[in-house]
Amino acid sequence: MNLYIEDYQEGQVTVIKLSGEIDAYTAPELKEKLLGYLQEEGAEVQVDLEKVSYMDSTGLGVFISGLKTSNEVNSSFTLVNLQENVYRLFNITGLNDVMNIENTIRGGK
Repeated sequence: MNLYIEDYQEGQVTVIKLSGEIDAYTAPELKEKLLGYLQEEGAEVQVDLEKVSYMDSTGLGVFISGLKTSNEVNSSFTLVNLQENVYRLFNITGLNDVMNIENTIRGGK
């Protein structure tokens, strides 16, 4: 399966809406897009994962890179609308304690 990336501005916030799967095959494109927005000082990015049905450790790596970049340049990002199975990865690894994740967790498909 592929990953579809839609990005747009909503006021001052850049929204990256994802659908599909985040894995070793699709992660590089997502990483390039996310880091591109986060490298601007003061940027606010919201990553909508509602339609992401699967994510592996490569996907976690993308968001860890995003966290490092945002901390270095004083930008921020929030993960929203995570499916239960995707949220579980953040919870198991403890990343839910260091990343901004909104509590809009949905049941898996």
